[in-house]
Amino acid sequence: MDNFILARGAQEITMSDDIKNWMHLFRWIVKHIRDEYGIDEGLLNRTAVLEQDLGIGEETIEEIVDTVARTFAINFPDGTLNEVLKLEELCLLSAWMHGLYKEPDFLGAAYVDACRAVNPRSQ
Repeated sequence: MDNFILARGAQEITMSDDIKNWMHLFRWIVKHIRDEYGIDEGLLNRTAVLEQDLGIGEETIEEIVDTVARTFAINFPDGTLNEVLKLEELCLLSAWMHGLYKEPDFLGAAYVDACRAVNPRSQ
């Protein structure tokens, strides 16, 4: 995968082949949310509920999911916002679909099948 840069003013978030494990991917997502949406990094912890704890709406969550999908060349099937409520869930799901983590146990069977159908690395 080529380097991908998201620019916001003078700030940049760079993603490249340096993402080698789920922890690096998690950190990239936290930095993106912090820098792009101005969320205090102290709130961006594993158990943070995206809408409730971070105060971001469904449209913003969809933007974040879209950016993660484009950046990491993964595809989120329909129903993602029904499966993912917490920051940790978004990160683990993304890491699994990118081939960096085991299948998360919080996903429904039909959603897992849909993920596998569009993300070959999630096998």
